Amino acid sequence: MDAKDGFRFWHYDGQSAVRRSVLLREVGNGFVPQEPETGWTGAPVDWAELTVIGTEGGRHAYGHRTLPGWRMGFNGDAPPAIAAHLPQAERYGRWIDRWGFWPAAGAFTLVAILVVCAVLAAPRWIAPLIPRAWENRMGDAMVGDFGGRFCHTVAGDAALKALVARTDPKGEARDVALANIPIPNAVTLPGGRIILFDGLVQKAASADEVAGVLGHELGHVRNRDTMNALVRQLGLSVVLGGFSGNAGGTLNGVLALSYGREAEAAADGVAIAQMRAAAISPADTAAFFERMGGKGEAGRAAQAMTWLSSHPLSAERAKRFSAAVQPGARYRPALSPAQWQALRGSCAADRNVAKAFESPF
Repeated sequence: MDAKDGFRFWHYDGQSAVRRSVLLREVGNGFVPQEPETGWTGAPVDWAELTVIGTEGGRHAYGHRTLPGWRMGFNGDAPPAIAAHLPQAERYGRWIDRWGFWPAAGAFTLVAILVVCAVLAAPRWIAPLIPRAWENRMGDAMVGDFGGRFCHTVAGDAALKALVARTDPKGEARDVALANIPIPNAVTLPGGRIILFDGLVQKAASADEVAGVLGHELGHVRNRDTMNALVRQLGLSVVLGGFSGNAGGTLNGVLALSYGREAEAAADGVAIAQMRAAAISPADTAAFFERMGGKGEAGRAAQAMTWLSSHPLSAERAKRFSAAVQPGARYRPALSPAQWQALRGSCAADRNVAKAFESPF
């Protein structure tokens, strides 16, 4: 290819605003632009230094990788000898254009699936690696956000201690407390802290019902479900910063956690096993779930938003506890009538506890 091929380009050299009509003279791996009418000759350019600016409507424009303002282009089709050297426009991107759209789309989909699977599975192996000391510090920091709403009376504390001794004889929970919050719920904080809300105790018809809920929360402690769910829903940042000035925000996250069907089923299994070992009947817990869930699946779905909202209610859960009742077994109440009344009256009798209202968070 040389200038006598006669194919004209429009050209700006980037040094002036003059638009030139040039021919290309081949030199080594590139060319030199020349304008015969004026005798102007530009600097040599390698073909590899060209970049595509646009190739639409029969108009083609190219730039230079290192020379700002350098432009060259033409209308129509270039001769084969020139077209063979010109860079091709990227339709989707360099590697997609090299592979083709559908192979690239397939590869991207596969990578996306692997990433999603890794993200979903990550908490299961990350949570056990989190040092217990870090988890304990997170739970300890969150306790302060309850704002003095822990209920304490001599008789109430003794009753709660007796209930914990029956349900958790090995002391797997670091602490179990009763909070003056009228929501029928319970929550497991990081570090093995379990908080029973007074609303739960008031809604319960017996200490056996509370024992079932406490045993369920113990299952979350044993399996470190809270840390697993926090890592899944809030990310590792909660582990690194959740106990350093943002405990309140993290506590809100804990109260809104959902553990998933497998974790909930495993926690129910722990509750049933603990109640069996303590000779506490699971029948009352089954009745509690039935009562809290209302009649019909629609009623359960609606009321689960306020009653035990972090632990979805279902007919299957109630049936499981009911099926765990062993015919002929000699069960003993979780607490004596006096102890049960002391626990139920603890928040009302504690003159120093902070005033209850619907949600302190």
